[in-house]
Amino acid sequence: MDDERIIELFFERSEEAVKALNIKYGRVCYSLSYNIVGNAQDAEECVNDAYLGTWNAIPPARPNPMLAFVCKIVRNISLKRYEKNTAAKRNSHYDVALEELDDCLASSAAVEDKVTENELTGIIESFLDTLSKENRVIFMRRYWFSDSYSDIADRVGLSEKNVSVRLTRIRKELRKYLSEREVLL
Repeated sequence: MDDERIIELFFERSEEAVKALNIKYGRVCYSLSYNIVGNAQDAEECVNDAYLGTWNAIPPARPNPMLAFVCKIVRNISLKRYEKNTAAKRNSHYDVALEELDDCLASSAAVEDKVTENELTGIIESFLDTLSKENRVIFMRRYWFSDSYSDIADRVGLSEKNVSVRLTRIRKELRKYLSEREVLL
């Protein structure tokens, strides 16, 4: 079923909308959540909560693309669950991915003093536009979807070592790009 039809089902307040959404994007949503929370039951609950969030947002929203809209909801809910679950401990998979970006951005408070969240988003989107499609996929799979190096390597047909080297180079380019725009402190 195409996204427009799924959105129409949401507007009709049909329960079929959630079923269709799950059939079309359930695996992506679950994988995204699991990569963040690291627990199958929590991931399933986060995805279900995201479906409820989608139900509450449509209408009035008419998202395009639907996948990005739903993934953003899943990611936000999963991050909240992750923070709750790891308040006093460390979850290596997700924390390691975020720590890789520590050299690119200073503390969030320091960045907020320089640029607003929307400005930073625009700058990072502009940076992503400078990357090849393959490098953009590698970057997004690691830092937005929290995929492991091996998952990314399988997805793009490279070795884990090559993925690691590319991510190192991309982070170096990102640091330079942010520094040139006086975002890096």
